[in-house]
Amino acid sequence: MDASVVAKWFIPETGTDAALKVLDTAGQLLAPDLIYPECGNVIWKKVVRGELDHQDGRDVLVAILGAPLEVVASRELAVAAYEIAQRFKRSVYDSLYVALAVASDCALVTADEKLVSAFKGSALETHVRGLGAWA
Repeated sequence: MDASVVAKWFIPETGTDAALKVLDTAGQLLAPDLIYPECGNVIWKKVVRGELDHQDGRDVLVAILGAPLEVVASRELAVAAYEIAQRFKRSVYDSLYVALAVASDCALVTADEKLVSAFKGSALETHVRGLGAWA
């Protein structure tokens, strides 16, 4: 799971129904520890834009901290993420999620269609799945 999906579990927006379906049906849910600051940043942006008030943003962050995620230390994924970032011209942040999917032999579920497109046709394509494909 990446932050674009996890945030939708608690903030109603486009894709929330599909994100909740993932939550209900995916089984084990993995994320690098980067998930928490990234979700915090998503929430912060929504507060700044006036889409959430401060207290609601705080409540969403607390809920995310309690979400049923198995969190993996970024340190364990850093070198692989760096290599993926270099090869596919993606940020190391995004590549941490992909590196975890590869290491765990599963698929990253993301609402970031640019990220999905970056891996189309590559050997890593099966490890990056768009949220829309899940629904």
